[in-house]
Amino acid sequence: MNQKQKKEIRNMLSSHILFDAPLAQYTTFGIGGPAQCMIYPDNHNELSTLLKYVHSKKIPAIFIGSGSNLLIWDNGFEGVVISLRKTFKELLIKTNLTISVQSGVMLGTMVKEARKQNIGGLESLVGVPGTVGGALMMNAGAFGGEISNYFLEAKTMTLDGDIKTYTKEDVQFSYRHSTFPIDEILIEATFKCKKGNPEKILEEQKKSSQRRKSTQPLKYRSAGSIFKNPSKKLAAGYLIEQAGLKGINYGGASISDKHANFIVNRGNATAADVFHLIVLVRQKVAEKFNINLELEVKLIGFPEKLKQEVYYA
Repeated sequence: MNQKQKKEIRNMLSSHILFDAPLAQYTTFGIGGPAQCMIYPDNHNELSTLLKYVHSKKIPAIFIGSGSNLLIWDNGFEGVVISLRKTFKELLIKTNLTISVQSGVMLGTMVKEARKQNIGGLESLVGVPGTVGGALMMNAGAFGGEISNYFLEAKTMTLDGDIKTYTKEDVQFSYRHSTFPIDEILIEATFKCKKGNPEKILEEQKKSSQRRKSTQPLKYRSAGSIFKNPSKKLAAGYLIEQAGLKGINYGGASISDKHANFIVNRGNATAADVFHLIVLVRQKVAEKFNINLELEVKLIGFPEKLKQEVYYA
């Protein structure tokens, strides 16, 4: 991305734009080099204009929400980073128990607003980090519940700036995965929920919150779970712990001694530090159990050679 393109983007948009933005400040991990350009589109028209431009100029672009579930390389990202977190924030709960929400709304906010309307079923998601858009794309979940359970439909925007609608019949969901096209940005979603008992909803939320506090290393910055569980009966954290890696340090990063499927930033970790531990975990678990752990976090800006070590090995 050259200076002329930066100027053209600045002139065509009224949205909030940052150049050479340190991505460590915009991720839950607190890790990552600069983005050449980071943009918070004001509305659909601005987003459409931006996507058409970067697509026509073949400028690399990625979408991030709250910056959770991401590990960004220390050299940053050469291209445009698009976030809807600060601008696509509308949320409407209707009397028929339908929730219409733009993708920049934090998932925890949607869950709390649903509770106020005595809507049940979303309680286990109360502490899951990230925006609704990011959570739905990866089918986020916790303690047996998944965001897709009440999904009705969603709207995305293509790289050509066009809006597409997907119903629940159009999208397949599985563990930490959906079939939404990865080159489209999810802009809003609708959920059809159920009426719940206010006391039971609050009780379930408290239980989920307490389980999170007691089992996860919340006092350190992290990206959440690093690896997907191999199956419903076999947890990645258990395998990592049995491989003798719980509490292992490398540079400023550690495999948490509270939950082995969390790698935490002790304050000065680099992406290279975290990546070293990721490779170590996959190697040791494969040696001991003949299981290749699959990443749950997304690697952004990494050299292709490094990504091949963990995605294709």
